[in-house]
Amino acid sequence: MTEINADAWVSSGHRPMGFPEFVVAIAAIMALNPLAMDMMLPALPNIRSAFALTDANRAQLVLSTFLTGFGVGQFAMGPLADRFGRRPVLLGGMILYSVASLLAIAAPSFELLLLARALQGLGTSATRVIATSIVRDCYAGRRMAHVMSLAMMVFIAVPVVAPSFGQAVLLLSEWRGIFIALMLYGMMALIWSALRMPETLPTDMRKSLAVREVLSAFRQTITNRQTLGYAFACGGVWGAMFAFVFSSQQVFTDIYRLGHYFPLAFAAVAVGVAIAGFVNARLVGRLGMRVMSHGALIGYALVAAAMLLAVKLHALPLPLFMVLSALMMFAFGLMMANFTALAMEPHGNIAGTASSLYGSITTLLGIGVGMAIGQSYDGTLVPFATGFFICALVALAIAAVTEKGRLFQPHHAPIK
Repeated sequence: MTEINADAWVSSGHRPMGFPEFVVAIAAIMALNPLAMDMMLPALPNIRSAFALTDANRAQLVLSTFLTGFGVGQFAMGPLADRFGRRPVLLGGMILYSVASLLAIAAPSFELLLLARALQGLGTSATRVIATSIVRDCYAGRRMAHVMSLAMMVFIAVPVVAPSFGQAVLLLSEWRGIFIALMLYGMMALIWSALRMPETLPTDMRKSLAVREVLSAFRQTITNRQTLGYAFACGGVWGAMFAFVFSSQQVFTDIYRLGHYFPLAFAAVAVGVAIAGFVNARLVGRLGMRVMSHGALIGYALVAAAMLLAVKLHALPLPLFMVLSALMMFAFGLMMANFTALAMEPHGNIAGTASSLYGSITTLLGIGVGMAIGQSYDGTLVPFATGFFICALVALAIAAVTEKGRLFQPHHAPIK
């Protein structure tokens, strides 16, 4: 781990973890979020029945409310992490996550369940911001993208298997058992982080929480063309992805009649993201972040166009839908680590604040778009395919404007 800032590791009383453990620890921390999202997918019909929800689309709020808490929470987590260090904020977020899971287990009403989900999302906002900040504390440029890709290989396996885990829990207990599993995982991650994760932000590099300084850091982040451009492009890409996740249970069970086999179909599609993490980790150091992410974005738009055409022609059987969805996931996986690295590259001195603002923009924008598409579900794939295509085109246009038309071309310095 020779490229890690030595002072950052020495500032901790803990012994520095080795590189493999560092990557797995970052992935495990980040996995709190997708586990809490994707394990719930098979349980949506059960929750709908348990609380007698008449509108089938309303069950999607279990997902979108969680993500809203996740997106809003990131605004505060970055400045707090830059002021008090990474560890206190990380551990505090994990404690909140565990308490919120306990509240969800005991929730007597759908409204209280949504409150618990919002608090879970708020807790995972700390883990997402801190994980990115820790990596940025230790690495920069292509090396940062490489480390993020390695973490993503572990982290991305979670959406592949999480619905199956959720389905397995449902075979043994009711839907509340999923929250018990989430609470146990959160507590294990909390203990591991408390014992092993060092503080990576030296005391002399911490920022004040004075309003003027926080606003200055926010202004520095959102006035950077590269950061803001990739935040909006990422938000557009997330919009289509959230729409897919929100409506996937209904699509696979209502349209394609897969029933309890839905988690297997979802896992098969999500494998595309895991493959992308492996490919990106191998190639990004050689080709660069822009070549990888811009190529993936163009491919994303082509897949969206193919899916919309197939829907309009009423020629989208399950095998073709699975192939196109896997390609969508593959392109998504290539973009995410590189978009994040490109957005964070100019902000090594305010990594926590930049990570939080970037995460909030991308998540909240993605949630808004994803909810609009998901709530438009009408028993057909027309709303999703149309929304997917529009999101892809908008994201591609934003990336082109951000790069001033110079797609695929590496820069010696961040764009101003």
